[in-house]
Formats: sequence, structure tokens, C-alpha cells
Amino acid sequence: MKIWPLIASIAFVTSVHAQTPYAGMQTRSIKALSEQQISDLGAGRGMGLALAAELNGYPGPLHVLELADKLELSAEQRAGMQRLFDSMKAEAMPLGARLIEQEAELDKQFATRTVTPESLKASTAAVAATQGVLRETHLKYHLSTGSILTPSQMTKYAELRGYGGGGHKRHHHH
Repeated sequence: MKIWPLIASIAFVTSVHAQTPYAGMQTRSIKALSEQQISDLGAGRGMGLALAAELNGYPGPLHVLELADKLELSAEQRAGMQRLFDSMKAEAMPLGARLIEQEAELDKQFATRTVTPESLKASTAAVAATQGVLRETHLKYHLSTGSILTPSQMTKYAELRGYGGGGHKRHHHH
């Protein structure tokens, strides 16, 4: 068997696939959101919206609770963290539901060919505003988490999450 025809056929298939990265997505209920994203939004999950905080030494309440034993949280710290997490979910879930509705409305305008420049501008502005509030919601709970943990717990958290000891840099002002 000659290897070059095989390599050529693989290259062709790869290039065809690269030209159709959205193939299959046309069957989504809301084209801009995967089923996983819809599920995450509905459940109030962070979906990476708080990475600016998480990766700069501001842990999130969910991950702190998941690591509670290893971080040796006191009963008071656990209770405080649980309250933060519950409040975050209570705020994030309705925002996620609103974002899903707004994306569905935008999708419907295109699907029914009723979209206009004006409706497009209004719909995308509404989506962006909700995304902004949702992101701020997740970030502010990362901000609050730091007041519950000790500096050594913050360092331990960064190590446990695989960020190394250097994740806790929030006291450096330039």
C-alpha cells in the first residue's frame, strides 16, 4: 500500500471538515447555544465567566466548597461559603433563563425572516446587557469569597486547582 494516497485523502477530509465547522449545529434549538450551555445557564453555573477572578487569586464559592476538606474550612467558613454559593445561584439562574429567552428570540427573528436592522440592534444589545450582568454576578461572588478564606487557604486553593502558589497576587499594586 502506498502511503501518499492515504495522506492525500486524510488531508482532503481534514480540509473539508475545516470548511464546515458549524455542520450539525443547524439542528440546535437555539443556534447560538449548545445544549450544555443551555443547561449551564439554567443551573446558574459559571461557564468560565469568572476566569478573570479565578485565575488571579479570587476563588469561587463552588470550587471552595468542593475542596472544603482539603482547605480545612471551619464550620463557620463552610456555612458562609454555602450562603455565598446559594445567593450566587439564586441571582444567576434567572439571568441565565433571561439570556436563553433573549437568544431564542434572536434566533426566531432569523428563522422566521422577520429580523430588521432595528430589531437586530435591540436584540443584540439586550443579550449583551444580560451577559454583562451575569458575568458581573459570578465575578462579585469570587470577590466575596476572599473575605472568608485565610491567606494560607487562598494559597492552598491555588495549589489544589493547579495554578501553583503564584495564583494569589491580589495585594500587588502597580
